[in-house]
Amino acid sequence: MTDTGWHIYRGDGVRHDRIDLLPEPPPWRSFDGEVLEPAPADVPLNAARPGAEERAANYRADASVVDMVNAAMYLRRPLLVTGRPGTGKSSLAFSIAWELGLGPVLSWPVTSRSQLQQSLYGYDAIGRLQEANLRRLGQPGPPDTSAGRFITLGPLGTALIARDRPRVLLVDEFDKGDIDLPNDLLNVLEEGEFAIPELTREELDEPVRLFTHDGGSALVPGGRVRCRAFPVIIITSNGERAFPEAFKRRCIQVTISEPSPEQLAMIVRTQLGEEPLARAELVFSRFMSQRDAGVPVPTDQLLNAVYLATAGLDGDAGTRREVALALLSSIGSDDR
Repeated sequence: MTDTGWHIYRGDGVRHDRIDLLPEPPPWRSFDGEVLEPAPADVPLNAARPGAEERAANYRADASVVDMVNAAMYLRRPLLVTGRPGTGKSSLAFSIAWELGLGPVLSWPVTSRSQLQQSLYGYDAIGRLQEANLRRLGQPGPPDTSAGRFITLGPLGTALIARDRPRVLLVDEFDKGDIDLPNDLLNVLEEGEFAIPELTREELDEPVRLFTHDGGSALVPGGRVRCRAFPVIIITSNGERAFPEAFKRRCIQVTISEPSPEQLAMIVRTQLGEEPLARAELVFSRFMSQRDAGVPVPTDQLLNAVYLATAGLDGDAGTRREVALALLSSIGSDDR
């Protein structure tokens, strides 16, 4: 993609430090969280997800998507990304983190049981009660009796820790959540902070060290988590239901379209190589025929089918190809 000088995120898979060129936020989106310690040293993008760095480096975003990512970063607003399954919505978050060197992606996979509280922090009240009972029985224990040792920040809570550089948070399949969840999020997204009552009640004089969602820890002053650099929040939706207008006004919105045949070929080529793409021409043609007929076959299933058609022993090529074609056909019939 041609560098216009305005883009911080380019979407071309090339790592750079242009995040340092991001200007100050507009006055109404400026946050003053106190940075108490430097960010942890650079770690792999997501060690728990095999191939995460390769997928992020190979991801290519459309120009319109790149524009909206940059708009969200400039305005310090969440990006609400809509599109059919398999169009690369969640991959966008990994691409941003990879390209800008923002560390591992914090992930909040939303379900029908997801609640705002869980995304902010968890409190092990039973564990604290058990420790208190042991102390009453005269058992030795840690000198620190604060509730902080029993609190773990969730993915959103960890993203809001005051840092000089933003973290990337993926809120995945948000339309699966409870109907009230978007409204519950409004205040946190607007203010960039939240209180932890279990700590504010203790009126502690010193910051408390809390566990974080990514396995680390962070100091929190005054029982409140308040960001300095607003996180890059990617909220994905399959478009299964509408969101309240108040929520949408607080987001930058973009739709990822289905990739063109040329883009699909590039995706297969970058993920599996040139040879599998050439050997799976029939599979590729079947996929395009189904999509042109209005069958919403996800892009990732094309990768599955091409892999099945080209992996394994040469003598099984016919069987593999038939299985791959059957895979595409079965997915198409299910979606109908």
